[in-house]
Amino acid sequence: MSALKNLKLATSAAALALTAAAADAQQTNLRIQTHFSQETLSGQMAATFIEDVHAMSGGDIQIEMFYASSVVKSAETFDAAATGILDCDMTGGAYQTGKNPAFQFTGDLTGGYANPYQQYAWLLHGGGYDAINELYNPYGMEFVGWWIPGPESLSSTSPLAGVADLEGWKFRSPPGVITLIFENLGASPIVMDFNEIFTALETGIIDGADAANLTNNIGLGLYDIAEHTNYPGFHSMPADHLACNKDVWDAMPASQQAIMKVAMQALALRNTTINEIANAQNSVILAEQGLNMYQWSEEDMATYRSAVQSAWAEFSTTPESEALLNSHLDFLRGIGAMQ
Repeated sequence: MSALKNLKLATSAAALALTAAAADAQQTNLRIQTHFSQETLSGQMAATFIEDVHAMSGGDIQIEMFYASSVVKSAETFDAAATGILDCDMTGGAYQTGKNPAFQFTGDLTGGYANPYQQYAWLLHGGGYDAINELYNPYGMEFVGWWIPGPESLSSTSPLAGVADLEGWKFRSPPGVITLIFENLGASPIVMDFNEIFTALETGIIDGADAANLTNNIGLGLYDIAEHTNYPGFHSMPADHLACNKDVWDAMPASQQAIMKVAMQALALRNTTINEIANAQNSVILAEQGLNMYQWSEEDMATYRSAVQSAWAEFSTTPESEALLNSHLDFLRGIGAMQ
């Protein structure tokens, strides 16, 4: 009887384990939009992210990716995910600064971090996940992760050798604090969607663009028109995010949530390192092709940094923005990267 009882208990335990496994193996289908086109390096990296998620989940997570903001405009992606038109947003937090200036500090400190690894360190070890989700959750969204291509390079149809060249310079700008910084330096930023840049540059509506790093600018075709750029970049280092509808996220099993987070961290490392290599290689090729590349002087950099810190203070007009900015600054001071 004891053996029979043990067999029954073992059978019940196995049944419970199978039931739990079946529950954990639920199918999740995600519709995600990115502002990158498939032709850019970042677009190719997004495709690799999908492959990783599919492989790690054994096919239980299926992702349909919409490239180049093909469903809604880039700035509308966050709301489209929050309202169920999409499931996740793979653009960037700075597009949402109209809701709250705090969104600026969920992606780009505009010159605060020296490299992507410092910025990842704040996210992973400086309380970044919790700080960002304190902002995202009330909007019905869950922050999942970052991927950072690295410092961006401005593109221009006119020389861009220093601060003096910014006077009257019309350029495509993302929304957020970057517009305030460049306005204060004499430029004329024009906020427009990512996929409108090439045509605006080609038709002369703008003189240049704050779009992406050297390699992604090539993918966008900007250097077919713009003969001037700055390299290495310094002015901006946005972290593109993955943020998902919170109800959709909360309905996912813990194992699938972990897969999404780990896949984003893998994407982050792969993307940052491959961009370092590609930017270095492309800088040589572009120089040989006659592209004018400028590295600003220490005096010009000091002027830029001064404008940045003034803009941070001017832009932080809500308790949420002050809290996020202070979280970054406390971390940077703690590692000796800022006074």
